[in-house]
Amino acid sequence: MTQWPDLTPVLSPILWAVVGAAATRLYMPERFTRDLDIAVGVQDVQAVRRKLSNAGYLLQGALSIGGTRWQSPGGDTIDVIEGTDPWWAVALQAAQTNLDAQGLPILPLPYLVLMKFNASRTIDLGDITRMLGLADEAALTQVRDLFRLLAPDGLEDLESLIALGKLETGL
Repeated sequence: MTQWPDLTPVLSPILWAVVGAAATRLYMPERFTRDLDIAVGVQDVQAVRRKLSNAGYLLQGALSIGGTRWQSPGGDTIDVIEGTDPWWAVALQAAQTNLDAQGLPILPLPYLVLMKFNASRTIDLGDITRMLGLADEAALTQVRDLFRLLAPDGLEDLESLIALGKLETGL
């Protein structure tokens, strides 16, 4: 398991969660990634920038999806994504008790699937199929319920992704 910097001491009391490829390792076998993607609420962006800078992180530039790229004092790349949708507050709060083996707060599966679904990049769709292919029925129900609430137009596509994931994993 790749060891990523724990940003809790740097960002506290701001809520944050791991979201990208490093987050998927809680739901599927870990895949290689060069950076740690985290999300914070849009209301906390300025405070996060100040805290990272004060802790010796170097701003590398802006992300095209909204957010910033940083280099940690140890050389790790950290992408800070700005959660602008209203559901981010609940998702970030839920992540605080949804910890991976390293103890990092991970975006809960339903929200991670929704985030990756909205991004619609091919790598994100692949992550979705693998995560959902390995998910049990209770987890799939939670994902479906969240989509019914926040992305009802995506339900048909979600079911296709679940079916593809089950085919891929043989479950």
